[in-house]
Amino acid sequence: MAREKSPEPEPEAAPERSYQELLGNLNPIARPLASRRLTRRLYKCIKKAAKHKQIRRGVKEVQKFINKGEKGIIVLAGDTLPIEVYCHLPVMCEDRSLPYAYIPSKSVRIWEQLAAQSAQPV
Repeated sequence: MAREKSPEPEPEAAPERSYQELLGNLNPIARPLASRRLTRRLYKCIKKAAKHKQIRRGVKEVQKFINKGEKGIIVLAGDTLPIEVYCHLPVMCEDRSLPYAYIPSKSVRIWEQLAAQSAQPV
C-alpha cells in the first residue's frame, strides 16, 4: 500500500498594499523616488537582469561594482533599515555619474500583484 500525501496547507498570501501605503514606510533619504510607472519598469528590468545573471545584490557587491567603474543602474529599496547600511551608495553613484533610483519596497511579490491589477481592464 502506498501512502497518500496529505495536501499541504497553502501559505497565506500577504495582504495587498497599494503604492500609497508603501510610501508610508519610506526612509527619509529615499530621494529620487521612482514613480509608480517607473517602479514597475525597474522591476521588469531587474527580472530580466536576474534571468541573464547580470545583477548585483547586496551592499558589498554593489560597492565593488561601483568602485570597478562598471556601468549600470543602481536600484535601492526605500524601506531598508537601518539607513546607515546603504546611505553612502548614492554619494558614490553621483561621484561616478551612475544613475540610481529608490523604489518604495524591496518586495518584488507586491509589485507583481500591482502589475497584475493594472493589467486587468477596468
